[in-house]
Amino acid sequence: MLADRARIEVEAGRGGDGAVSFRREKFVPRGGPDGGDGGRGGDVVLVANPERRDLSAYRSRRRYRARGGEPGRGSNKHGADGADVELQVPVGTQVFDEAGELVADLARAEGRLVVARGGVGGRGNRHFATAVRQTPRLAETGLPGDAAELELRLKLLADAALVGLPNAGKSSLLTRISNARPKVAEYPFTTLAPVLGTVDAPDGRQLVVADVPGLIEGASRGVGLGHEFLAHLERARVLVHVIDASGDADAAWRAIVSELSAYGAGLDERPQIVVLNKIDLLPRPPSLGVADERILRVYAVSCATGAGIEPFRRGLFELVPPPEPLEDAAPDGMVDFLVYRPQPRRRSYRVLRTDRGYRVVGRPPADSDELERALRAAGVRTGDEVTVGEETLVFE
Repeated sequence: MLADRARIEVEAGRGGDGAVSFRREKFVPRGGPDGGDGGRGGDVVLVANPERRDLSAYRSRRRYRARGGEPGRGSNKHGADGADVELQVPVGTQVFDEAGELVADLARAEGRLVVARGGVGGRGNRHFATAVRQTPRLAETGLPGDAAELELRLKLLADAALVGLPNAGKSSLLTRISNARPKVAEYPFTTLAPVLGTVDAPDGRQLVVADVPGLIEGASRGVGLGHEFLAHLERARVLVHVIDASGDADAAWRAIVSELSAYGAGLDERPQIVVLNKIDLLPRPPSLGVADERILRVYAVSCATGAGIEPFRRGLFELVPPPEPLEDAAPDGMVDFLVYRPQPRRRSYRVLRTDRGYRVVGRPPADSDELERALRAAGVRTGDEVTVGEETLVFE
């Protein structure tokens, strides 16, 4: 079954601490500070991989954490940066934050999105040397990395999508024209998840066709799994409307178009190819009594006997429009953001590690709980001395 949704928790790596060190050599007894900087924490990055088909890899494992940066050392040696964690997702994956707002759409192959940025490494004590303070015995601690809970939603990238009422024969049609082998049975709702199939032309061209589970009245309001199924139609360039010709074809067409219109996202404006299926059950060829400019062509087929399948297959390659040309990707391969929200500023204070304990410089937060969390993240333990402004406290 296609896994088109997943929730993950990501945490970037913490920056490494700066070092407190002094140059001590045989002929340099009073060498200056030479503490190196801590390395930067690793990022968590989503990468759109065209070889991925769904999000099933993120059903069994939800938490992903990048490595932290290494601490600095003496002799001005900087700590190594933490390794990034790259999570491969299918092309067409949308990323939503905890509030349910769209962050980005990975609609391009090899698109990259940094969802959690690593913390900055702390500066070593050599940065704090001045003409007055020549032996600084303090260094910065590394900042924690970003953390977030994200929801991933996959919208299929298909040239055409089969849409219709339950038991209209969509899965049978996909089996006839493509390499897909969905479950086929003589009862409604046989298909419970979208299925993709590839249709090959004699000249080597290929089309991707999606079989979406049957829609019912109220699907646009989320009845059943309507919203989830309709979302997979948004990127199809043509809708193939499959209708059971042994029933009221006109009413079936209007019922589905009504749901597409109520859902929105331009689905009711999408061009359609109408397929009247099950003509083997009728004494004479069927016809559609609907005149609509959205209907490109009407085909009468029988998925049971194969009648009319080849003309329909050829018509797909003729009627499906070519994909819209994409602008050249950015040199760094970064994804195009659909929604941009400025990231919160870095906090207005830093925690420094000294030879006696820790010191908070800058403007400490008014929230004491936030300061306590920052101190614990910096490595402060019970009994350590913490200097805030002119006041020295014992951490408890």
